[in-house]
Amino acid sequence: MQYHLLTNLGEREQNEDYIGKIERDGRMLFVLCDGLGGHGKGEVASKMVVESIIEYYQYATEIPDISECIEYAQQKLLEKQAEERMTMGMKTTLVLLEIDGYRARWAHVGDSRLYMFHHNKIVTRTLDHSVPQMLVAAGQLKDKDIRFHEDRNRLLRVMGIEWDKPLYVVSQWTAIEPKDAFLLCSDGFWEWIPEKKMEKNIKKKSSIKNWLELMEYDICNAGKGKDMDNYSAIGIVI
Repeated sequence: MQYHLLTNLGEREQNEDYIGKIERDGRMLFVLCDGLGGHGKGEVASKMVVESIIEYYQYATEIPDISECIEYAQQKLLEKQAEERMTMGMKTTLVLLEIDGYRARWAHVGDSRLYMFHHNKIVTRTLDHSVPQMLVAAGQLKDKDIRFHEDRNRLLRVMGIEWDKPLYVVSQWTAIEPKDAFLLCSDGFWEWIPEKKMEKNIKKKSSIKNWLELMEYDICNAGKGKDMDNYSAIGIVI
């Protein structure tokens, strides 16, 4: 397995994205969060959730289920909100991927995405918890039009909101094969590069690092001078 992690300010003054990884007993866990800038201290929320998930995964007596890691991070974030008296702030998206040999599973909440590639083609994408994605589900909007929809930043689910039941979505274990690939990315990344270009670049790549660099080049060309958001990605090739 090869992987590479990338995060960049874009054209903003502060990076509210945060990424991380951990290996334990032959398993790999990759985590990416995008703090909500309009809710105050998004950078605190994203860092806390990533680090809390990694902490729980690392130090639990046995390798925990990823849902336990998310619940732990959610509780830590709510406690931090209460401590800082910022119950209306400190919100973040989340996407994570766990790989155990030739199987993988993932989880997400918000509009940070996971893409799975098989034979250099996208075969799976997580569905955003956003107003535009809801419109797509209702047949009122095409999926490709999510990127620049006026309500694209209106999220329906995030970390840091009180919930009676989990708002995150966890996949089943999925069989993976050599040369399958994954891309975890924040909306500042995927909004500037269509899926066809992701597939085109993965065919051209000389390495996993080069794949992210090729996509970053396209992203910067498309977004330069347009108040580009922070953008982050984690690429993995089995």
